[in-house]
Amino acid sequence: MGGAVVDDEPSDVKAPDGGWGWAVLAGGFVITGFSYAFPKAVSVFFKELIREFGVGYSDCAWISSILLAMLYGTGPLCSVLVNKFGCRPVMMVGGLFASLGMVLASLATSIIHIYICTGVITGLGLALNFQPSLIMLNRYFSEKRPLANGLSAAGSPVALCCLSPLGQVLQYHYGWRGGFLILGGLLLNCCACGALMRPLVGPKKPQDQELQAVGEAERKLKPKKKLLDFSVFKDRGFLIYAIAASIMVLGLFVPPVFVVSYAKEMGNEDTKSALLLTILGFIDIFARPTCGLIAGMKWVRPRCVYLFSFAILFNGITDVISSQATDYPGLVVFCIFFGLSYGMVGALQFEVLMAIVGTKKFSSALGLVLLMEAIAVLVGPPGAGRLLDATHNYMYVFLLAGCEVILASIVICMGNFLCIKKKPDEPEAHLENGAPIEMDKLNSLLEAEGGEHERAQPAGVSGGAAEAK
Repeated sequence: MGGAVVDDEPSDVKAPDGGWGWAVLAGGFVITGFSYAFPKAVSVFFKELIREFGVGYSDCAWISSILLAMLYGTGPLCSVLVNKFGCRPVMMVGGLFASLGMVLASLATSIIHIYICTGVITGLGLALNFQPSLIMLNRYFSEKRPLANGLSAAGSPVALCCLSPLGQVLQYHYGWRGGFLILGGLLLNCCACGALMRPLVGPKKPQDQELQAVGEAERKLKPKKKLLDFSVFKDRGFLIYAIAASIMVLGLFVPPVFVVSYAKEMGNEDTKSALLLTILGFIDIFARPTCGLIAGMKWVRPRCVYLFSFAILFNGITDVISSQATDYPGLVVFCIFFGLSYGMVGALQFEVLMAIVGTKKFSSALGLVLLMEAIAVLVGPPGAGRLLDATHNYMYVFLLAGCEVILASIVICMGNFLCIKKKPDEPEAHLENGAPIEMDKLNSLLEAEGGEHERAQPAGVSGGAAEAK
């Protein structure tokens, strides 16, 4: 299929850092918005579902939980499908699944039916779109990748600000069944976004017959590509990132879930309490691209992992301080700083992973990280809820979340500082899209350069010896 061209990573393909990449970025913006905002936007229909099926709020909350679990937990499956068929076909099939799930859910006769249709089928469809869109973004951008990641991540708060009011309007005019049906049609836009993910094709250059024969022989000798590359676990940088990300997710999503209830507990009315999430989302919209722009600066980019660690630390300290809030203005200040730090984390998390593992292993690494985070997503908010039931005090919930996030910051910062050391006999680090190149590839580059041991530039290395200058 078409995507196989990209997935084989031809040596003469260089990230264009623009051109059609901006269309890929637009598609990624929409996909990220649907993937992260949809589980939260569906919650506007919960009151109608409670009335229709005679269930409790906790029963309906499982819809969003299953959606998120599918988004994170099917990471390895998405990696296998992308490596087998390519990004474009996987995304278009995923768009059909996402839409089909909501359409079938509009015909539901029980809450279990909605779990299966909205939670499992739509969740799987969104997962099949989210991961390939990140992979394609990584392939189209190299030097401008931090900015591209920040702009793409901004789709999440923008979509949340749009989908939640849209869901309320649809419920008012058409009921929850009509709303689900229309949202299912809206999710067909994922197929259009998938169609934008055009595979990169190397430039056609005139070559001698001898060179062509050598190239064909090399292709035949090339080992078959792994559908899921577990060798990433041998990379200490990946292990540190995966452990830190799993700890971070335990507490990262807790404050947005509980802040509205916290405000109501203080005696504020519903609309005033809900405004807190709007403030948080508005700050988040601008924080993500701004942080991406900063991360792309020449001096900052090689130290991006430490900027990521600072963003996590900033978020955790914000949680800890907010636990002492006693009035509404205090929660407003919390939402401003939380939105800023949350946006920084969202803009940097996949950029750092791309820099650690490189382009070739990114699809497998992303799938495995998402699977590890899925476990934490299922444990974090419910665990905080149990703590609230036991103590009846939101202060302990925010303290716990903040301590978990701060611990993640310490793990990734100290792990990189102490464990990721350059050996004294190694040459200076050469980067491929922000990640170290294997030594055999480095040697071939140096030979092509005529033995001149110059530092490779990130934007040009991925092209291999054919593009070395």
